[in-house]
Amino acid sequence: MKYLVWLLAAWGIILSCAGWVKAEMLTLENCLQLAREHNPVLQQAALRPQQAEAEIQRARSGYLPRLDLEGGYTVQPEAQAVSILNRAVPMQDANYAHATLKAHQTLYDFGRTGGRLSQARAGYEAAQKDFAALRQDVFLQIVIAYYRLLESQRLLQAADQEVDQMQEHLERARALYEQGVVTRNDVLQAKVQLASSRQLRLRRANEVNNGWLELNYLTGREPGDEGVLQEAQLIMMGSEPPAAQAIAGRPDLEAQQQRVNAAAGQVRQSKAEYFPELYVQGGVDYLENSHYEEQAVFAATVGLKINLFSGGATAAAHRKAMASLTQERRALDALTRQAELEYRNARNDSQVAKQRIAVTEEAIRQGEENLRINQLRYQEQVGTATDVIDAQTLLTQVRSEYFQALFEYQVALARVRKATGSL
Repeated sequence: MKYLVWLLAAWGIILSCAGWVKAEMLTLENCLQLAREHNPVLQQAALRPQQAEAEIQRARSGYLPRLDLEGGYTVQPEAQAVSILNRAVPMQDANYAHATLKAHQTLYDFGRTGGRLSQARAGYEAAQKDFAALRQDVFLQIVIAYYRLLESQRLLQAADQEVDQMQEHLERARALYEQGVVTRNDVLQAKVQLASSRQLRLRRANEVNNGWLELNYLTGREPGDEGVLQEAQLIMMGSEPPAAQAIAGRPDLEAQQQRVNAAAGQVRQSKAEYFPELYVQGGVDYLENSHYEEQAVFAATVGLKINLFSGGATAAAHRKAMASLTQERRALDALTRQAELEYRNARNDSQVAKQRIAVTEEAIRQGEENLRINQLRYQEQVGTATDVIDAQTLLTQVRSEYFQALFEYQVALARVRKATGSL
């Protein structure tokens, strides 16, 4: 029995430690690091640069020789023969092996291979920048989810305070009603308001639960994992550079610029189709034949290949490449304008949110004093229960507005950083 008690005690300690470990401290940087390693969207997108890198090797192969080997064994009912003086003379064996080894090297193709290679390199750079841009988007989602969860927790605390104060008001109204000082209507009114406050508290608690689910999904944690969030404060950028300068480092703009470069490589490649290709080729053909002395024939060729007519396909491909280049350039211009707008909006929102914080801080102090005065007035029977309820509702409202402004300010700062590509 003694050992059983010790075993149960040890098990209790283990469970309590497990609970303590589970409620870990989570900072914003921790969440971003978890997203780098475990976010499902980023894990999937991380493969795209690898695919684009393989295209570089594929395009570079045009500068290297091509070596082909072909072989087989042929079986015929009879050997092929020729008629000489009405006599069939066999020219080959009925069954024979054959093989061909050929090496082909392009000497000069007027930019075909170079265009393909520059297009592949630009595609690889674009894939890397696209991944960086996607990571910025995911990081912004995490910042929003992180501060929204913090906001929900603070709103839940405000709702808890309202429930406690409404409960105190109900008890005060009951005491005054029992003394015959107020009517039963004050008690009923307090009960209704307490029920409303409890409903608000349930909604806030649900928002907290949903906030944890969203943050855990974005960071790759288990759905049921929770912790203690640290209220890290992002710092406002010291200077406000012009929009064009601020967005210069955005990865999505850099990715679009690489798409322009890739389209230019495609134009170069399509233009080269009008010119010939110079090549050298060498190889050996082996044909098993007992009637020939030389069964292996070696040969080398220096040649020129040019397309004389393709039904307009070459011209159409070049026009398509030119149109694609124009399209990518216009897309870059549109994306640049959109990025400048995003930066300006984020700066404006951060400034307004900062001003709202100062205003709502003062409003909370005034709301608390207003509630205290109305509670005293009600206690002394110079105020009504409605005044107390209105004062409490107003205080909860300004507290909510304060928390919303506080975390909207942090999100706006994160949007500024995302707009500049530095999140």
